[in-house]
Amino acid sequence: MAQYYIDPSREGFDAFKALPRDEPIHMLNLLRFRDEAEYPDGHDHAGKGWSGRRAYQEYGAASGPIFRRVGGSIVWRGAFQAMVTGPGDKDWHDGFVARYPNSGAFFEMIKDPDYQLAVVNRTAALVDSRLMRFEPGEGGDGFG
Repeated sequence: MAQYYIDPSREGFDAFKALPRDEPIHMLNLLRFRDEAEYPDGHDHAGKGWSGRRAYQEYGAASGPIFRRVGGSIVWRGAFQAMVTGPGDKDWHDGFVARYPNSGAFFEMIKDPDYQLAVVNRTAALVDSRLMRFEPGEGGDGFG
C-alpha cells in the first residue's frame, strides 16, 4: 500500500534542525498534485473547485515574497516525464530545487505568520511530496 507525505515527520524535522545552520542549503522538492484541492471547511478557497495545481499556484503567490525576503531562490525546476529508477507507481508532477542562504532563513520563512497562512494552500494542493535537504556542491562534466 502506498504511503503519502505532505508535512515533515518529527524525526525528519529533528534531523534537519541538527544539521549546521550557517551554510547554504538546497532543498529538493518533489510534488504530486491532487485532482481537486482539499481545503478545510470554511476556508476562503473551499468550494471553488480548484485543482491541486491551482492551489499550489496560490501557495507560490502568497509565499513567494517571504521566500525571496529570506534570500531564497529557485536554482532548478522541471516537469516530470518518466521514472527511470524507482517505484513505477511514484510519478511526480513537478520538481524543483530551492536554495536558501542557510537553514536559519528556512526557519524564518516557515515561522512567518503570513507563510503559515499561505501553507494551507500547499496542504490543500498536494496528495504526496518529498522535501530533502542537500549541501550544495559544484557542477561539472562528470558524475563523481
